[in-house]
Amino acid sequence: MQRVIPLRKSAAAENLMIRDIRDLVVSDGAIVKMERETIDGLSNMAEQCSKINPELFSKYNVKRGLRDLDGRGVLVGLTEIGEVHAYIIDENEIIPVAGRLLYRGIDINHLAEGFTSDGRYGFEETCFLLLFGKLPDQKGLNDFERLLAFNQMLPKDFIRDIIMKAPSRDLMNSMARNTLAFYSFDENADDTSVKNVLRQCIKLIACFPLLAVYGYQAFSHYHRKNSLYIHSPRPDFNIAENILHMLRPDSKFTRLEATLLDLALVLHAEHGGGNNSSFVTHVVTSSGSDTYAVMAAALGSLKGPRHGGANIKVVQMFDEMMHIVKDWQDDEEIESYLMKLLNKQAFDRSGLIYGIGHAVYSVSDPRAVIIKDYVARLAREKGLIDEYNLYAKVEELAPKVIRKVRKMYKGVSANIDFYSGFVYKMLGIPQELFTPLFAVSRIAGWSAHRIEEIVNAGKIIRPAYKSVSERRPYIRMDQR
Repeated sequence: MQRVIPLRKSAAAENLMIRDIRDLVVSDGAIVKMERETIDGLSNMAEQCSKINPELFSKYNVKRGLRDLDGRGVLVGLTEIGEVHAYIIDENEIIPVAGRLLYRGIDINHLAEGFTSDGRYGFEETCFLLLFGKLPDQKGLNDFERLLAFNQMLPKDFIRDIIMKAPSRDLMNSMARNTLAFYSFDENADDTSVKNVLRQCIKLIACFPLLAVYGYQAFSHYHRKNSLYIHSPRPDFNIAENILHMLRPDSKFTRLEATLLDLALVLHAEHGGGNNSSFVTHVVTSSGSDTYAVMAAALGSLKGPRHGGANIKVVQMFDEMMHIVKDWQDDEEIESYLMKLLNKQAFDRSGLIYGIGHAVYSVSDPRAVIIKDYVARLAREKGLIDEYNLYAKVEELAPKVIRKVRKMYKGVSANIDFYSGFVYKMLGIPQELFTPLFAVSRIAGWSAHRIEEIVNAGKIIRPAYKSVSERRPYIRMDQR
């Protein structure tokens, strides 16, 4: 097959010199080869001109990642929504303590114990708390749940024309695209008043489970040739129940399954303003952008494996571990595998034990502590207690192995990702949905942060970057 390529389209090739020729006729294979060689050359140039001497970061006291050398985040704002507490300072010395997470000043342990001891689900109550700053009474909660149920209705033909068209292999990209599509169906999309933004956020909180699950069903059908199941959400179900109802072909689930998924949503709903995606929410909101663009940007941040994808890595790591480690009760054999992980000799050769350690928590992650007992209960129900015991054994041994290999300024412990992936696996949730479920939960926190940024009418967030490039003259074309 032959193609005619205009000269102006191929002129970007660094070494391609053509004079006085209108068209270049080349084969498809030659086009691909030319493009590859061109991109190779240009990418090397882009990489070389982007390198900055690492010594300059210290010279100009740049806090890379907006973090101090001791691991503390650089203070860039104030919030009343979430608080992460992991250390105390005594005589200018940082002393790690058991981690605490507070939503609107309420300890996450007390919040979780409150609704679980009553035998209730808690995610809707948590959304109310994050958005409105207080716990609802029974009438307030009932009214809010009805509001969410009403808002679960997607725009007319949205499933067919938006979700089912060009289904993505990456569900986070699919969710971002579909979130942006809401703009076209909103007559007041650019209105950034608190009343309008709250309306939009409640709509997204209600619809994110549908965007995630329907996006997966489209992917499963068109890319994996499986049967297509589109179950409408039930108004008498809460969000956790509806996720399982819409995901499973038979729509069946147990009370314990829904309880554990609901608890996972509560524990992921908020984590202070400094986490990457919540900070993105503040940054994009400060520019005056619309709600759908803001939430799409937050989704893009959460998609990153350094932020939202760690629980997938934990499950994949354990899949390999269970194949290699023959005796799951042998501490020495488990430690040997963990040592191989740290030495980049196992799994993805990253040198990481996924799910162990956190940017803030050191002694303990309160979310992991809360969910662990429920994980054990579900493992017994599913006949997977041996696998759970292996997780618990690794949680015990990994910090010891890490201390042997690396110098640490703080301790390490299991984080929420260590167990959440195992929870989703036991619930039969496909790995493609792990990070989207994180988004289904975190949209509540993002919404609260967007409203907080609007109410406080701050300036556009614009941190400083110092240019360290050398000054040089412009060189005319015939002299290059």
